[in-house]
Amino acid sequence: MTYELVVGLEVHAQLAAETKLFCGCRTEFAAPPNTQVCPVCLGLPGALPVVNQRAVELAIRAGIALGCTVQNESIFARKNYFYPDLAKGYQISQFDRPLHLNGELQFAVGDTMETVLLERIHMEEDAAKSSHDETGDSLVDFNRGGVALIEIVTKPVIHSAESAEAYLRSLRDILMFIGANDGGLEQGSFRCDANVSIRPEGTDTLGTRVELKNINSFRFVRLAIEAERARQIRLVESGEPVVQETRAWDESSGSTRSMRGKEDAHDYRYFPDPDLPPLYVSADWIEEIRTDMPPTPQVLKDTWCNQWSLTPYDAEVLTGHPATANYFQQVVDTLCELAPAEETATIAKRAANFVQSEVMRGASFDGLSATFSVEANRVAQLLHLVIESTISGKIAKDVLQAMTESPQSPAAIVEERGWGQVSDDAVLEEHIRRIVDAHPNQVEQYRSGKTKMLGFFVGQVMKATQGRANPQRVNALLKTTLDKP
Repeated sequence: MTYELVVGLEVHAQLAAETKLFCGCRTEFAAPPNTQVCPVCLGLPGALPVVNQRAVELAIRAGIALGCTVQNESIFARKNYFYPDLAKGYQISQFDRPLHLNGELQFAVGDTMETVLLERIHMEEDAAKSSHDETGDSLVDFNRGGVALIEIVTKPVIHSAESAEAYLRSLRDILMFIGANDGGLEQGSFRCDANVSIRPEGTDTLGTRVELKNINSFRFVRLAIEAERARQIRLVESGEPVVQETRAWDESSGSTRSMRGKEDAHDYRYFPDPDLPPLYVSADWIEEIRTDMPPTPQVLKDTWCNQWSLTPYDAEVLTGHPATANYFQQVVDTLCELAPAEETATIAKRAANFVQSEVMRGASFDGLSATFSVEANRVAQLLHLVIESTISGKIAKDVLQAMTESPQSPAAIVEERGWGQVSDDAVLEEHIRRIVDAHPNQVEQYRSGKTKMLGFFVGQVMKATQGRANPQRVNALLKTTLDKP
């Protein structure tokens, strides 16, 4: 029998707010344990929560970007359960009246476009972090307790592990580009749970679902889903039931392992939090947020490919991180101002090639921030020198390296080091004459019809001039010389 895989994903994304969801404690990663806490996030008696407006704004951004219906009124509820990392004995979340309903995300899986439908997006606070030392003691760090999260829940409409991985990559990119989440899988600010089941091909009834908890790598999500699918098929074909439970991915064995029984919603005894009034979001505020939102990666890709004629590969690389996209956009905008006679598409292609091949080598990324070795406006000035034929593309690479070590403008560096492009025909003809005389065999090959030998002579001239020769003039002068009988 053939079985269909059915997957629903739940992503917990930490909102990029500086303070927690219901108090003013900081959210800095890796701070000393239990230093970013207060009576509210420690759940001390009498402490009252107050909703973080910035966190709500970022959550609304996420809903808009994912095509959700933003609810003008939503309710915070208490999700009751006991665990050492939950000081209050309940988690403040949203249950039957979340901030967002529905929505969808389109993304590419290889050469195919797929769409995943969303069930809801709700806000909630994070739990604290438990760890276990070598003595067997369990330690709890409450710095993370109370951090603002959104939980993005898909409908059970994903049918391959590859699609699940591609969805998560696309989702993280969108949340990073709109500034809602820093995309830190390793730091736990973007975490995924996968609900996995199987059913006979052609049937509509869902099988018993198993939750795979807190997987912190896109690759591991794919591997865990594949392993769980195979495990469930083995159980069904051997006549054993699939038990509803929570399981963890074990990288060392390449399999999932049981953690605990899976709770249902009624087990948490949800009820509206009496300390928090309903969250009202006005239509005007939603529209204001929509207007001020940065573009998503797909919007940038479409614009750059359709209007600037970039290749899909170029657009994909340059939208690999929001800081890279912003940097590239600044280079293009500045270069358009410096060279208004040039077509924007020509400028964009030149900038795309240079940023990808040269600038990104020295870039470093940390969450939503990035550091580039040279400012975008100075790179635009450098490329302007190439457009004006002041320097060659080869020399531009040397100038860029010098710019990482000096605050001087690229023009000043070129002037100081004598790196200006050689365009004087008399000087170039002297080099050409000497090179042609030194390579009679190659001259004969060219004149016998092997015109590709022209590239050999161009290379020799560029080498003799240390890359400073104007390549257009070199090509023209060489053809004139070599075509003579």
